[in-house]
Amino acid sequence: MLVPQLDISEVTEIFVRINSQGKRLNEADFAMSKIAADEKYGGNTLRKAIDYFCHLAVDPAFYGQLSDGDKDFMSTDYAKKLHWLKDDHEDIYDPDYNDMLRVSFMHVFGRGRLGDLVSLLSGRDFLDRSYKEEIAEDSFSKLEKGVKNFMNQYNFEQFVLAIKSAGFIRPKLLNSKMTLDFAYTLYLLLQQDSSISKIEIKHYIQRWFVLSTLTGRYVSSPESQMDRDLRGISSKGFKSFLDENERALLSDAFWNVGLIQSLETSSVSSPFLNTYLAAQVFLGDRSLLSNSSKVSDLITVAGDVHHIFPKEYLKKNGVTEKQKYNQVANYAFLDTGVNISIGKKAPNEYFSDALVQCKSGKITVGTITNENDFWNNLDTNCIPHSIINMTEADYDEFLLKRRKLMASKIKKYYYSL
Repeated sequence: MLVPQLDISEVTEIFVRINSQGKRLNEADFAMSKIAADEKYGGNTLRKAIDYFCHLAVDPAFYGQLSDGDKDFMSTDYAKKLHWLKDDHEDIYDPDYNDMLRVSFMHVFGRGRLGDLVSLLSGRDFLDRSYKEEIAEDSFSKLEKGVKNFMNQYNFEQFVLAIKSAGFIRPKLLNSKMTLDFAYTLYLLLQQDSSISKIEIKHYIQRWFVLSTLTGRYVSSPESQMDRDLRGISSKGFKSFLDENERALLSDAFWNVGLIQSLETSSVSSPFLNTYLAAQVFLGDRSLLSNSSKVSDLITVAGDVHHIFPKEYLKKNGVTEKQKYNQVANYAFLDTGVNISIGKKAPNEYFSDALVQCKSGKITVGTITNENDFWNNLDTNCIPHSIINMTEADYDEFLLKRRKLMASKIKKYYYSL
């Protein structure tokens, strides 16, 4: 039994640590319990709205079961606001209740820590550390507004469109749900910012999302960072806040040294590789050695991730460490037919063959038959021209050159957003 003298933060900590199944709970679990238990200010219905939205985002077919099974809810304003989800099959951003609570809370309260939401719903006055009923009432009212803003079809769809238009067209290109959460929070904030025109909002959302992805802004201690960012945006205005962070975080040292070092990885889920692929999508790049297939099509449908220096070729020639031959700088999306035609050939062999076919017209590797198109295709895919002479002895040199070219493309992409 908890004594009434306990501070709400102490109660939160106890709740977070104790669960009959031994699973560690978080502030979102506590907040949802607090909301669900409230009938005075409509918290019980609000909880249903959050649960139903998150369920429908993943499974639109659930709408039929909902409409038949919960007539009371279907008569509420919330039901009208989630009706559109029955026809939504987008999977870029499928929020769970943690995401929905966080975004709904942050953009109306200007705070980043969900533990504060629990305190506010309990009526806490942060100034005199007392509890007041009017604060609880106001907090439920604000949260309801935030949830409805989150659920709004125009808001949600325009935000998803902004992310996809930046090249992040598939969930596998997205590394951090927290980064998405803050980006949607920012979208909702900028919708209310009279200093920013509606046409500029997408541009700023894309910039901030990519900056946050490249710098891992919300990966470590995300709530603290979000709280600082919300306060910074509130005090300085977003344009000044963005400019300040671009100058601090995206200096020449970042583009010319830091990003190149970050691309030295074998992780296929690397945010730096994913941002590079998003850049290729955004810029409309054609895939390697193809004059027709776009990188976007291969990511979306059925492309092959190809080792530019084929894996078996490297292993045969002494490069046997998985982390070495699987470097992301050795990856490119290829049309399946092109990939098959390359097989285990050395890069100097198959790139030379692709160049020769531009003169002979006889297709052997890829589909490019024009020499200018061939060199442009190498540039598009960040392949150094010296590849036509490279063997396993040049592998390290190739990786470094390509990382530099990939970093340069990401920089071009960022400043094109």
